[in-house]
Amino acid sequence: MKKMIWLIGTILAISISGYAIVQYFILGVSKSGFVMSKISFGEVLNPLWYIMLYIHAFTSLIALVIGPFLLSHKIRNKNRERHKKIGKFYYLCILFGALTGLYLAFEATGGIISTLGFGFLSIFWIITAGVALFKIRQRQVQHHRKWMIRNYSLTFAAVTLRIWLLIFILIAGIENYETSYIIISWLCWIPNLLIAEFYVNKSDKTFSNIIDF
Repeated sequence: MKKMIWLIGTILAISISGYAIVQYFILGVSKSGFVMSKISFGEVLNPLWYIMLYIHAFTSLIALVIGPFLLSHKIRNKNRERHKKIGKFYYLCILFGALTGLYLAFEATGGIISTLGFGFLSIFWIITAGVALFKIRQRQVQHHRKWMIRNYSLTFAAVTLRIWLLIFILIAGIENYETSYIIISWLCWIPNLLIAEFYVNKSDKTFSNIIDF
């Protein structure tokens, strides 16, 4: 079961990343549904906003793809030095992804509630990464792994946001997009973090079994 969960999560992460790459970097960001929806609401998007979006998308998608392989106990043990190098790159992606995400949050569709939702996501994203980094430097491996679980649950918001968005559009319709987006600005990451918290607060034996794939 644990391998199946890891496999499904990895497939979703890679699929969403591939979809976003096609949208933003091949077809062009101006043709993406995200940007077109903002323009349809009369929002003025300046050049700096587009630059921040590109940086956020690129770094966040890399973190989304490499995260599952960093969490895998078996993959890590095959080459610990490679794990460290990829981990450093992951942290760098989180740093840029979170900072640009915080900037973009102030321009989020839906006003202050959406801004707070995505703003807190960016803040917790960089905090959990920072704590995970601090723990491994203190050689607290178990605590480091737990904080990485929390961190990746926030990285995975890139996936759950799109899943929730599709569900809300199917149920509430595109005409209620703004209201749906306000709700999703919180829904895309809070349940993820709660699920992660449930796992990491299990006993050491149970926790080890969960991530030993």
